[in-house]
Amino acid sequence: MRRRRRKDAVAAVAAVAAVAAAVPRPRILRSVTVAAVILAASADSALRDVQGVPNVRRLVDVAWAGGAVPVIVAAPDPDGSVRAAVAGTNATYAEPAPLEAGPVGQIANAIDAALRVVDETDAALVWPARMGWVDAETVTSLIEAHGVDRGTVLRPGYRDEAGWPVLVPVSQLATLRSMDSSLMPDDIVAELASRVPVRSIDLGDPGTTHDLDTPSAALPPFEAPPPPEAGHEHEWGAAVVDRSDDAPLEGPALAPYGQAAAEVPDQPG
Repeated sequence: MRRRRRKDAVAAVAAVAAVAAAVPRPRILRSVTVAAVILAASADSALRDVQGVPNVRRLVDVAWAGGAVPVIVAAPDPDGSVRAAVAGTNATYAEPAPLEAGPVGQIANAIDAALRVVDETDAALVWPARMGWVDAETVTSLIEAHGVDRGTVLRPGYRDEAGWPVLVPVSQLATLRSMDSSLMPDDIVAELASRVPVRSIDLGDPGTTHDLDTPSAALPPFEAPPPPEAGHEHEWGAAVVDRSDDAPLEGPALAPYGQAAAEVPDQPG
């Protein structure tokens, strides 16, 4: 009788183990460090008012809330106003590359700045400052996708249209540097695609394809993206749509713009 009970118990444990093994488990990611490099062609683009704050200030907030570290802002700053706009945040200001370096030189220069801040940075989100409506969840999704696909350039999309920011692994930096300085940003990504693996991911975020010339009220709706590769459920759908544009983003708190600007002498508050 005892022997039979023991066999039954062993069989029950084996059955439970088999069921547990069949249940899908989230993929465990190794630590990844993905920077956001925010690139503005002019101080006006960097300082453009977006929902009551300078554009770059808001972009830094979004990037940080989405998990990007470090956050680099590269923009012309003749009078220190751009530095003042990001003072008190976790962003680092970087001098832009010379104009003759072209867009590809600006991108490489900003990634170099990220590596100087955190030498373990293994990818960077290349983020034109005009793309001011990108959601923090999109940043998180791209970082997670990089965690399971380390060598691939990742480009977000919306309704089959390619967008920004584009995640570029640091391992592809040499390829980036070898490109013609006359190439425009979209052409740079196309050239990358001819040389290295590039993958598009539809994340359902209209902010990846609609720049600041589209008012926030006129943006198309968020659309639920495919299930995340790392097993993490994001706040898409009604929860995001119902959230006010004026609601604070989650993530580390940033000093109010007026307070931060006041800490920099001779800058507007």
